[in-house]
Amino acid sequence: MSDRTSDRMSGAASGAASGTAIGTAIGTAIGTAIGTASGTASDVSDSEFLARRFESHRPRLRAVAYRMLGSLAEADDAVQEVWLKLSRADASDIDNLAGWLTTVVGRVCLDMLRSRRSRAEEPLAGPDGSGAGSGDGGLRMPEPVVSPVSGVDPEQEALLADSVGLALLVVLETLGPAERLAFVLHDLFGVPFDDIAPLVGRTPAAARQLASRARRRVRGGAPVVEADVERQWEVVEAFLGAARDGDFEALVAVLAPDVVARSAAGVTRGATAVASQAAMYAHLGRFVRRALVNGAAGLVVVRDGRVERVLSFAVAEGRIAAIDAVAEEDRLAALDVALLDA
Repeated sequence: MSDRTSDRMSGAASGAASGTAIGTAIGTAIGTAIGTASGTASDVSDSEFLARRFESHRPRLRAVAYRMLGSLAEADDAVQEVWLKLSRADASDIDNLAGWLTTVVGRVCLDMLRSRRSRAEEPLAGPDGSGAGSGDGGLRMPEPVVSPVSGVDPEQEALLADSVGLALLVVLETLGPAERLAFVLHDLFGVPFDDIAPLVGRTPAAARQLASRARRRVRGGAPVVEADVERQWEVVEAFLGAARDGDFEALVAVLAPDVVARSAAGVTRGATAVASQAAMYAHLGRFVRRALVNGAAGLVVVRDGRVERVLSFAVAEGRIAAIDAVAEEDRLAALDVALLDA
């Protein structure tokens, strides 16, 4: 074989090898790029899917947090914290997302309640307000959900499911954090005590006892209200008419004998005592707007375009069993007066 022929063969082999190497390198680079792009797209898709699943659970989580905290703003903060925890977790390890999210929002709310107590924001009182009053700091009133008389919107319906009246929330504010968690998660959302126990650092049997104790206090302070809103309005209108006319006997007649009137300033108990204070409602007549307060008949006092007070009436067996008044600015700041005219 001539040197020229040999050189040509060597060159061809070298070219082929070089071409193969380049082709391999290009193929590898393209494959890597495609794989990376595919992986990135998959990650984005998984993240979006997880976000959509979380949003489908948001109404329930917000409902749990509102019952736990008595504040819409704090409830939203708690739900956002749950999302952050979920986004950092390995979702593939979560078999029951609904249960996982409910448990986590319960733990977040429990921490928030304990932090609130450590800052001495929550006065101690019994379910009917006993222990609260002048010199005791009164009650910590929950934030009301106010709707026009025409009805509650779909978002509020989810928030107020299971007849969560303001009277129930007032009583929940008097429970200890662990009691409140056990009652809310088990009695209102059906979470098993086996799942609640680790959250409160107790055995399932002890968690059951917490819920039982809370249940007794709730029954003692939150009456079973009249379900018919029209009937509620009849009773509230009778109360307003008697107050406007200064008819003391009519006032006493429309109040349950053991009626309780609660506010951050303190608690008044008994029909005679509450009727004696009812004169204050007479001069508010022209400032009062009718509204649904946590789904029940209520009144909103508006002066100069600003909500001054919200009154919720718990009507049971044809009489007013509880009147809860919220006047704290931080509880009323988010209320839109225009909403009442809808």
